Amino acid sequence: MSDPQTVPVPGRIMAAEMAEQPAVLQRILDEGAPKIREVAAQIAARGPRFVLLTARGTSDNAALYAKYLIEILLGKPAGLTSMSTTTAYGAKPDLTDVLVITVSQSGGSPDLVASTKAAREAGAITLAVTNNAASPLAEVSEFHIDVLAGPEKALPATKTYTAELLALYLLVEGLRGGDGEAAKELPGLAAGVLARKAEVKALAERYRFAQRLVITSRGYGYPTAREAALKLMETTYIPATPFSGADLLHGPLAMVDNVSPVIAIVPDGKGGEALQPVLDRLRGRGADLVVVGQQAQVDDASAGFALPAGVPEEVQPILEILPLQLLAHEVTIARGQDPDAPRALAKVTETR
Repeated sequence: MSDPQTVPVPGRIMAAEMAEQPAVLQRILDEGAPKIREVAAQIAARGPRFVLLTARGTSDNAALYAKYLIEILLGKPAGLTSMSTTTAYGAKPDLTDVLVITVSQSGGSPDLVASTKAAREAGAITLAVTNNAASPLAEVSEFHIDVLAGPEKALPATKTYTAELLALYLLVEGLRGGDGEAAKELPGLAAGVLARKAEVKALAERYRFAQRLVITSRGYGYPTAREAALKLMETTYIPATPFSGADLLHGPLAMVDNVSPVIAIVPDGKGGEALQPVLDRLRGRGADLVVVGQQAQVDDASAGFALPAGVPEEVQPILEILPLQLLAHEVTIARGQDPDAPRALAKVTETR
């Protein structure tokens, strides 16, 4: 008979890493922020014309968040790159005075390394944002920011994602000469959100037998919708489709009916205001609407999770994703699966 202490508990590693997030956020603010400000000052002195962001998977959602920050707070054009134009097609764009930020937890994927190296050779200012200062990506980049999340063993990325978000926010703040004040309370607020696991566990029962999910948001919340969908798909195996609220109205809304489960991330600010017509249409179609947002929005939905009030919109994504990480964990366990080790996945994905 097996010793109960040696039998792996499903989701134990993911749960432990989610619980580390307040400490990781505090470590970035205490130890990482000075280095991030230094890197930002050196880059700002070079006067980049615009910004390109390169990433895959979870880090791609962090990069999308940075795109919103750069365009809104810095007023500079920003885009997400298509690495295959360089790695597969051999394109050689002129990237003189362009800031290329490559975001990767491991810093080991060959296409990220190759495209960053090519960007530097094409005249770009290259910055790697990783959880591995000794990675090949860090080595080929001119600048590097360590997100200081510590080893992440569960296959679903949780603490590295929120660490990337905070590091990228502090970078953009540094580029514009800001002090990052909006982030100061995040560790304590994150701890408060994660302590409400029982609320999420109750919510998870709604999705135990779900066949599909639609997740939507706008503005700063849209990267959260994409990351939530990724987490749910890779752990629960439920097809979860993320949409910008604007895109949802341009056709896909037709697939939503009165039994369709929809999760809406409603930012407290302009993104939430822009999403309001979408929420009205979803309610009109009788959708099973669950809201992650402010209490008033939760009260108007079928169910939801209320986030702390008074948090600046540009850093709300760092809190928005937390109940959705917990949701992915709880739904996966309810379905009899192990969120620590989703099938067919590897921790370091090597694309070319």
